[in-house]
Amino acid sequence: MDASNATLFGTITSNGLEAQCVYKPVRGERPLWDFPDGTLAGREVATYLVSEAAGLHVVPATVLRDGPFGPGMVQIWVDTDEERELVDVCAPKDVPPGWLGVLRARGDRGEPAVLVHADTPELQAMAAFDVVTNNADRKGGHVLAGVDGNVYGVDHGLCLHTEEKLRTVLWGWVGRPLPEHVTDAMSRLRSELDDGLCDTLGEHITRREMRTLSARVDAMLADPCYPEPSGFGPAIPWPAF
Repeated sequence: MDASNATLFGTITSNGLEAQCVYKPVRGERPLWDFPDGTLAGREVATYLVSEAAGLHVVPATVLRDGPFGPGMVQIWVDTDEERELVDVCAPKDVPPGWLGVLRARGDRGEPAVLVHADTPELQAMAAFDVVTNNADRKGGHVLAGVDGNVYGVDHGLCLHTEEKLRTVLWGWVGRPLPEHVTDAMSRLRSELDDGLCDTLGEHITRREMRTLSARVDAMLADPCYPEPSGFGPAIPWPAF
């Protein structure tokens, strides 16, 4: 009920199989000043296709379907492990061992706090994925630890814009070299973009958006390090969760 756009929980069935899903109808999308109206569902599907093409598998299976309230994005539901935290705000003394700090702040009563996240291969991959998809809304609540042991990212409607809009809580590796599994994924994505992926993405995003996606992948391969915030706007979404 607190989502910015209509976000519905549902069930899908096929050939005797049943699964739970999230359904976001296009007609329930709130107009935004900087993203074209009615494009968020397509961007969600496009980011899933990018994730799969790169071999990252950080986005749950996502498709466009006609549902009870018209066409929209349908994404498989992820059951989460509530005991497994990946992003948190805590007192400096309570930062888990090995976690990376993103920023320091003050709480409502002036107490010191720090935004932190785990240092794992899955989050390293997600952070790079957010860079190339230009994710403007990677909140802590959009990072899910699945009960299957995998890590997933959700809510990718604000991605793939042509202008620099990266806003994320996953800034812990700024300036560090990309690990090998991430550079391999970027190389795989570059190859897929040259080998037909653009034709598929063309059903969901514009040619200019595809060109800037390709340019971001090229930039990461040319300088395989996690970038710093651009300085063109807020580096972290608000609220952060």
